[in-house]
Amino acid sequence: MKEQKPKGGKRAPEGPNAPEGGWGWMVVAGCFLATICIRAVTRCVSMFFVEFQMHFEKDYSTTAWIHSLIDSTTMLCAPLGSFLGNRLSCRVTVMLGGLLSSAGLVLSSFASSVEFLYISLGVITGLGFALSFTPAIAIVGKYFVERKALAYGIALSGSGIGTFLLAPAVQLLIEHYSWRGALLILGGIVSNLCVCGALMRPLEDMEVQKTKPSSRCQNFCLKTREYFGFILIPSFLILSVSFLFLAYGCSSPVVYLVPYALSVGVDHQHAAFLMSTFGVSGIVGNITFGWITDRKCLKKYRMACYMVAIAMEGLCCMFFPFLHSFSLLVLLSSLYGYFDGAYVALMPVVTSDTVGSSYLTSALGVVYFLHGIPYLLSPPIGGWLVDQTGTYMTTFFLSGASFMLSSSVLAAAVFFRYVLKMCERTNGKKQCTPPVNVSDFLSFFPKRKK
Repeated sequence: MKEQKPKGGKRAPEGPNAPEGGWGWMVVAGCFLATICIRAVTRCVSMFFVEFQMHFEKDYSTTAWIHSLIDSTTMLCAPLGSFLGNRLSCRVTVMLGGLLSSAGLVLSSFASSVEFLYISLGVITGLGFALSFTPAIAIVGKYFVERKALAYGIALSGSGIGTFLLAPAVQLLIEHYSWRGALLILGGIVSNLCVCGALMRPLEDMEVQKTKPSSRCQNFCLKTREYFGFILIPSFLILSVSFLFLAYGCSSPVVYLVPYALSVGVDHQHAAFLMSTFGVSGIVGNITFGWITDRKCLKKYRMACYMVAIAMEGLCCMFFPFLHSFSLLVLLSSLYGYFDGAYVALMPVVTSDTVGSSYLTSALGVVYFLHGIPYLLSPPIGGWLVDQTGTYMTTFFLSGASFMLSSSVLAAAVFFRYVLKMCERTNGKKQCTPPVNVSDFLSFFPKRKK
């Protein structure tokens, strides 16, 4: 059954002969394991925050650069992962990234200074994660069209499940083997990215498609257009601005959740449990939002669901500094994690809806690249604010405001485009009087023309 073309533009061309299952579920499993090794491990680096601070006797902002570097390097180098994924294959690129990131974690266990960790944990491990992350996510979109949101929901739930399992495990590893032994063991866990990459078998039609540009495009500009022709699409530019605010907001709360809990009297094991709660509720958000937004009645409202998830996460973030009991922190961590899982699952989906699946690998590289600078600056700025004010309130409020701005940018764009579309429907009438049509308003974002 052919899908009806949305008003205001043709639907973006989807992946060639997407099988909608079969080996695609093994690819989903590979991406699921990859997100455990990448995003869950990155989140659990915050468990080392206090250990690094005490061992090297550094302040909040200096120590925060470690986490910000690993996150920002992963995102800033995402286009490199996209490029290698297009030129080599997603399988090879993910395996290369696994070897590099594992080596970085092993080297970090021998660190003699914070500066050493900046390079080994921040740059080397981050670069390895960058090579693995984007291709692992992009290849899922090549195997699914109709069930794309559900496939991404399952695949990206690895981040939440990994956080749920690894957070208490890392705390125990630190207690029994010190932070050096814990990093060494994490290096072994991350080496499983090589196994994940082995599952990511390319579609044959995709391989044929990749060989064509090299035979007919010897000019660099033509090759660039082949990979990055989506960048000037107006809706993608708007989405990009929203991503910048989003990236600033989502980094600091994860870094400072455990230190904040410790500062209000929560013990180490319970603070680790907050990270586990955050992770397991993220799983629910991943899968439920993925399943719900794949329903026919809600497919055209994916962007609206994405905006709501971001706005709700911002509100949760602003409430953190008002809570001082462990039970309330657990409740808010659950809500925060749920909406975090929701937007994470929908991010590649709304990107694919905007640029088309043929550009998805390159587009995700750009999307995650845009996260790089905010990820680099957010934790140190948050740490500096804690150092200056002595509280976490300003740090959490600034992150929450960034979430709200991200959602507001998209909402403003939705309203503006809605007004223009209604004006076009007046068929030349002098006044522009948009009818009250909630369905048209919420299903705003245009699909990329063929």
